[in-house]
Amino acid sequence: MHDGPRLAHLPTPLEPADRLGGTLDLAAGRLWVKRDDCTGLATGGNKARKLGPLVADALASGADVLVSGGGLQSNHARMTAAAASRAGLACVLAFNSAPPDRLEANQVLDVLLGAERRFLGPIAMDELNPALERIADELRRADRRPYVIPIGGSSPRGASAYVAAADEIVADLGHDDVLVVTATGSGGTHAGLAARLGHDRVMGVDIGAITDPASTVRALAVEVAALVGLPRPSGDPWLVRDQVGERYGAPTDACRAALLLAARREGLLLDPVYSAKALAGLVALPPGRVPHRAIVFLATGGTPALFASRYEEWLAGGEGAVPA
Repeated sequence: MHDGPRLAHLPTPLEPADRLGGTLDLAAGRLWVKRDDCTGLATGGNKARKLGPLVADALASGADVLVSGGGLQSNHARMTAAAASRAGLACVLAFNSAPPDRLEANQVLDVLLGAERRFLGPIAMDELNPALERIADELRRADRRPYVIPIGGSSPRGASAYVAAADEIVADLGHDDVLVVTATGSGGTHAGLAARLGHDRVMGVDIGAITDPASTVRALAVEVAALVGLPRPSGDPWLVRDQVGERYGAPTDACRAALLLAARREGLLLDPVYSAKALAGLVALPPGRVPHRAIVFLATGGTPALFASRYEEWLAGGEGAVPA
């Protein structure tokens, strides 16, 4: 099998976050940040892990073009384009939006990385994967060899990369009495972690990308466990669903507060769509809800979104002080 290019700098660091933890009334040494924003590929982010086995499979299958997509400012799309460039493949990206009025943030990087962009109009995120298959059929009729990567890279193969991430966390901590907090979008990161750690040790914060993330995570975790030879995870996914706001990507006061806390307590840059809402979910947990010896917050990257014009005024409204 073709191993493909190495896409991520692994293992990523696990860093203490005692100043942020103190703000949340957590004792020193209890809160940690898993720096998957430091994977290195095209500004970094968690998708580099998932893309590694997927691109290797694409090369082994003889593909000449990767097909994937997401929202207009999709981090996964940007990193898929970068992975395609590293592997010598073409890339077609589909977005569930109209063409943007201006080129900015992740879209700038998509162009820079040479991806063909297609704008499908305001369809639901759940409709994107079938649309990717239609694009692949079109490419096959043109004698191309497409490899479809579902949104977020959230197939069993892609999500299995987060079994290794969980192993890194356990190895660095020296124990597995841990709660990992992550944003849950397309569900692959959450499912891969849960396949290794169990549902009671992974808290996903829904960011509103898909209609039924709990069912997606539950089924995908079972598939990942089977793929890597782990026991089937029992119970139900731990999913927090009160941080979405009006819709996927919508600014919220809690998200902005979390952005400020991370930046001003730890010098940690979060993104307004995924990781800041995940931190907001952790901040909102009632005292005593987490009995685990350690809490690990997964920093998933996505900082290019901070430079999108839609967030300018919202971010400017956060210039005040954060709580002492």
